[in-house]
Amino acid sequence: MADTPDDPTNSPANPSLSAERRRAIALGEPPRLTGPIHLAAYDPQWPRRVAALADGIREALGARALQLDHVGSTAVPGLAAKPILDLDLVVADSSDEARYVPDLERLGYVLRIREPAWHEHRLLKRERPSVNLHVFSRGSPEHERVVRFRDWLRTHEEDRALYEQTKRELAGREWVNMQGYADAKSPVIEAILARAFAARDAG
Repeated sequence: MADTPDDPTNSPANPSLSAERRRAIALGEPPRLTGPIHLAAYDPQWPRRVAALADGIREALGARALQLDHVGSTAVPGLAAKPILDLDLVVADSSDEARYVPDLERLGYVLRIREPAWHEHRLLKRERPSVNLHVFSRGSPEHERVVRFRDWLRTHEEDRALYEQTKRELAGREWVNMQGYADAKSPVIEAILARAFAARDAG
């Protein structure tokens, strides 16, 4: 799963974005990559940092925060990841930015992506610590997908190893932006998700 504002959704379902579309949905020009992608060893402090961040978000939004989850690679113990913390926030209507963005801005988050055509997704970025906060509306299937992917990797060592191997192989290549790296991971992500949903459907 993707972890940076250049890959705006942190989701395996998001379609590949052209440079033109990235510029259309991004608030500001996404930075270009100038070297290989750094993957850090899993840090047991990541969940603790997320817990503190989540407490702040819940305090700021109250009942408007319908669900808040630590997702992405930093949410999977033992998995190498870019050291950027990903959170998924579910609100009643993510397009109603006035209901939540100002309160999040007071916590240091900056709105970086507005994506009405894709689940009304919003991405807010915080620099210290480095956080991607993805916001979806109640009922969006994207939240279930990223949580199911996280939970599957937590409990299936073989797929966790496959995903890490894929990430490490791709991270060593040269990329113009993070979206190319994210797109290259998509076939493996989709295959893992297919197994996860098949297991769910099998009951």
